[in-house]
Amino acid sequence: MRPVERGPWPKDAKGRRTLFSRYENARHDLISRIGPYCSYCEARLPASLAVEHCQPKKHKKHLELDWGNFLLACVNCNSIKGRDPIRLGDHLWPDLHNTFRAFSYGPGALVAPAAALSPQLRARARRMMDLVGLDRNPGNDPSASDRRWQEREDVWGIAEESLAGLHANNTPQMQEQIVKTALGHGRWSIWMTVFGSESQMLGLFIEAFRGTSRSCFDKAGRPVVRPGAVM
Repeated sequence: MRPVERGPWPKDAKGRRTLFSRYENARHDLISRIGPYCSYCEARLPASLAVEHCQPKKHKKHLELDWGNFLLACVNCNSIKGRDPIRLGDHLWPDLHNTFRAFSYGPGALVAPAAALSPQLRARARRMMDLVGLDRNPGNDPSASDRRWQEREDVWGIAEESLAGLHANNTPQMQEQIVKTALGHGRWSIWMTVFGSESQMLGLFIEAFRGTSRSCFDKAGRPVVRPGAVM
């Protein structure tokens, strides 16, 4: 899960904090800051992303129009998350933690809590996965109707083919093309995983996907603890 920087509350032309009359009006600013990707499953959906409330507005009405409570979500992550009350501290959030360290991605569309996590952090990662159904697939949930797992598997294959192309022809032009391919398909964490040994490409992915939290990575593109966070 890509760690993101939502940034400070947007301001209008006069330098005043933007007041959103409806929470949906924040969509343009969110996409401008963190790109047209679901904040949870990382799907690229420039035309159908919803403004998602970390704390459900049903239970936190005072946060319904609060910039600090907004992320972007696809219809699957948003509907599975639903309106049930939650405790932020029970989960690991892409705007608060280095969530790339929290989850592992593998071939076959597999997603799981990272093996190196402490029991406490593993429990929080597991709760976040369950909150949005991140690991649903026909093997563990035959009733699941969404296709996120299939899309992850497809992108994994594309990323592997791109890595083979890089090994055969490691030029700036090839690197640029791979980055464009990654931006077009989304699923940032898959590209970061497949290209895990290519530090230059890791840096390019971190830079190219706008809103990625650079403070969550060292100069070689390796994930580090987010400043001020537990993860």
